[in-house]
Amino acid sequence: MSATESSPALRRPKLADLVTGTLRRRIAAGEYDASGKLPTEGQMTTIFGVSRTVVREAIAALAADGLVQSRQGAGVFVVPSPASPFNALGAESANKISVAINVLEVRMGIEIEAAGLAAVRRSASQEAAIHEAWNEFGRLLKLGIPTGKTDFAFHRAIAAATNNPFYTEVLEALGSRTIPCDVASPWSTETVLSREYQAGLQREHRDIMEAISAQDAAAAREAMRQHLSRSQERYRARLRTV
Repeated sequence: MSATESSPALRRPKLADLVTGTLRRRIAAGEYDASGKLPTEGQMTTIFGVSRTVVREAIAALAADGLVQSRQGAGVFVVPSPASPFNALGAESANKISVAINVLEVRMGIEIEAAGLAAVRRSASQEAAIHEAWNEFGRLLKLGIPTGKTDFAFHRAIAAATNNPFYTEVLEALGSRTIPCDVASPWSTETVLSREYQAGLQREHRDIMEAISAQDAAAAREAMRQHLSRSQERYRARLRTV
């Protein structure tokens, strides 16, 4: 373990940072409408079980990032986000396998290191979130329900466990392109991805999860590298048959 991966990153995040991160994720996920109003300060103290001071600090951080805006006497509102450069990445070609391959290349540059950092930085609750996403993938697989959203949740939980918000922000910016084979894609899990295929993904996810649980950064990076490399090869194989 390097000095970069050790003690400073293991400090417990502040309550305000946790609230900020949760609100940031909910805004990115569209749980609060663009230009919509956030819960009141009093409501948020109940929702998060924190003081008004913590809520104010979290709102101030979001406002500094340009995500929300306070209006005197009216409340705090979500600021509509400008078009993301990720969203502009050939929206008309987002259903091409070549786009999925390009996205996987970007993810390899981000998620391999994220897995290693998660192994040494993750808290008990963050480890539990990774396990929960993995279990949910298996549950949906048994029911024959598309697993794309849970697949994304697994990778996002790993990014969150780095305790570096930029890892989760990049995945959220990529959005549906992160896991292209979902119901929104022509290569939908409902019609193309077999149960065997998805069970293979689940086994690869397990290897990543177990390395993170064991706090083995090198093994976590290698497991993530293997997973994303195999995913790239699967898309390339599909491209050759189209």
